Amino acid sequence: MDSLVQQPIVIIGGFLSVPRFYKDMAHTLAELSGQPVYVCNVSLLDWLRSYSAKGWLNILFKMKDTIDMARESGGDRKVILLGHSSGGVMGRLYLSPEPFLGYTFNGLNHVSHLITLGSPHYGNHLSPMRSYVQRILPDAYFGKHLEYVSVAGTAVDTREKASLITWLSQIFYRYLSGNGKTAGDGLVPVACALLKGSTPIVLEGVGHPFIFAINWYGKPENVRRWWLKIFPRQ
Repeated sequence: MDSLVQQPIVIIGGFLSVPRFYKDMAHTLAELSGQPVYVCNVSLLDWLRSYSAKGWLNILFKMKDTIDMARESGGDRKVILLGHSSGGVMGRLYLSPEPFLGYTFNGLNHVSHLITLGSPHYGNHLSPMRSYVQRILPDAYFGKHLEYVSVAGTAVDTREKASLITWLSQIFYRYLSGNGKTAGDGLVPVACALLKGSTPIVLEGVGHPFIFAINWYGKPENVRRWWLKIFPRQ
């Protein structure tokens, strides 16, 4: 165990991900923290339905079930919640004590840290639900009650030499932020991923997974980079 942590850890994945994708991340976090790590059981079909508020509600219930299970096994302690990409924005909504479609999750009572990895918190063309979260719970809205950490990567800087990857990333960056010439993780510009009021962490050369970066946030060596910035070695 490299860092002192007393809470179980819960991972909520990103859009179109499946739980097994986070297997290595969970294993590394368990080694670093000495705590159990749980991955929310969100399927590809669940993500395909997340275009609507009801789709988000379904994923929020799965997040709640996983967090409840983690707390029960961890002596009712608060959890550290990790959200990759869209999962980080959903984590912000889970914290709210206000009803969402008639259901109240009140994650403030269950979470000590919300850590987001390459999450699109800001943008000119956010999806309706992401815009909703930023509108009702702007920035690190509950910062007096828990710790927010936002992690961004700079795997693709579109101001550098042109290539197919920089060309594709430029399209995503421009669509999200209006600025195609900037640094980001291949999908999300740094400026969109750093939540105002949070503890910011920028990792050079790290990006979103799949075609944009094998060297993504969840690769074991990168997990150690951002985790030990938040929870230093003893």
